[in-house]
Amino acid sequence: MCTKAALSSLLLALCFTAQAQLSPPIEGGVPSGPPGSGAGVHGAGSPFPQLKERSDVLPWSFLTNVKTRIEKNRVLPVFPPEIQALDGKPQRVQGFMMPLEPGEKQTHFLLSSVPLTCSFCLPGGPESMVEVRSKTPIRYGMEPVVVQGRLSVLRDDPYGLYYRITDAVPVK
Repeated sequence: MCTKAALSSLLLALCFTAQAQLSPPIEGGVPSGPPGSGAGVHGAGSPFPQLKERSDVLPWSFLTNVKTRIEKNRVLPVFPPEIQALDGKPQRVQGFMMPLEPGEKQTHFLLSSVPLTCSFCLPGGPESMVEVRSKTPIRYGMEPVVVQGRLSVLRDDPYGLYYRITDAVPVK
């Protein structure tokens, strides 16, 4: 079972990884190709699953358009007005499930813009992940999933997250 301490450690590691790779204050997020190209950390020709372009979901290129600032030895997100306007509104996001607890069905997990390639590798920084709390359990798999729920834009999350979707339901 994943405890708050384990989640906190994972997210803290993500922040330190992002800080170590990008300095001073970071901009943007996961490397990507043109919108809809499916290119990213794992570009075309990769053996890993790719996200197919969908017009009914928030694109990761939009969600990763966040800058950061350093305040009291912490990295905090600075969201453009277009992202801030989504706070508290129903949204759909597509991505790869990163379970936070063991089991074939999940109600609390991270959704990532890129697939996990190994259990010890982080897929990107906090701008390329969304914490999901679903109404009903969703079956874990290696293929992308789409969830719909209320999006929260997190300005100062204690775990270092930038986005959360609550009351999520899977969408086909």
